[in-house]
Amino acid sequence: FHGCLCVSLFAAMAAQAERPKRARLGEVDTEPHAVVVGPSVPSTHGVGDLVQAEDHPAQADEPGITRLDRLCAAPDHQGAGLAKADLNALLDHGIHCVETIAFMPMRKLLDVKGIGEQKALRIMAAARQLVPMRMVSAAEMLQMRRNMVQLTTGSAQLDRLLRGGIETGQITEIFGEFRCGKTQLCHTLCVSCQLPIDQGGGESKALYIDTEGTFRPERLADISRRYNLHEEDVLENVTYARAYNSEHQEKLLTEAAAVFCESRYAILIVDSATGLFR
Repeated sequence: FHGCLCVSLFAAMAAQAERPKRARLGEVDTEPHAVVVGPSVPSTHGVGDLVQAEDHPAQADEPGITRLDRLCAAPDHQGAGLAKADLNALLDHGIHCVETIAFMPMRKLLDVKGIGEQKALRIMAAARQLVPMRMVSAAEMLQMRRNMVQLTTGSAQLDRLLRGGIETGQITEIFGEFRCGKTQLCHTLCVSCQLPIDQGGGESKALYIDTEGTFRPERLADISRRYNLHEEDVLENVTYARAYNSEHQEKLLTEAAAVFCESRYAILIVDSATGLFR
């Protein structure tokens, strides 16, 4: 059996990041939405409002990613007093956001060049202030589940089996016999994740790591026509990388963390996750 790995990310996880290029609907006889990928816009707004919204993006942060430069602030302001050299050392170690620090053990932080015990304690304390990790009630957890974005697989029957589609913020493993449609499903998710949330999408980009040379951009073009999207926009919103060995695959996953800080991604696909480790 072969397997693909889909790591679905929350659609709005990249705070202060660039919006993906919006995949436009093709020309149809009915009244299409003016924008397919991007923040929802009330139907009462005109085209001029949409252009103005793009020229002046909202300043409010989206939840999900806290940039490392927040740690440069003084401890009294939820920072750790880090210098630029410290930030560069964290980046060189594959740490691109405060969430990574908050979720890692202290011993991993001490492995970073130039980070001693006292500085590590300051960094960890600041990270846990910026990224609160607390107990929640079952009621809060239920509300979080209800607010979770799910990505359509393109198959109504499969969506029903998954109770709505691929869950964001989760790791989904797809496995099965050779030529049973795993890679085709991954290609479909690259397109469907760009749809509006109310149409089963995530309004975001996709990152595809290919370990077996099976990625075909022409498939994305075909799928985009199924959803009546402009194929140029769809292809621009999919970032592709080919992994040639297991070490290269691990390096690409580290680089993916930096990519997610630059723009908004809904899904990371590794096809296949175990191919280079056999």
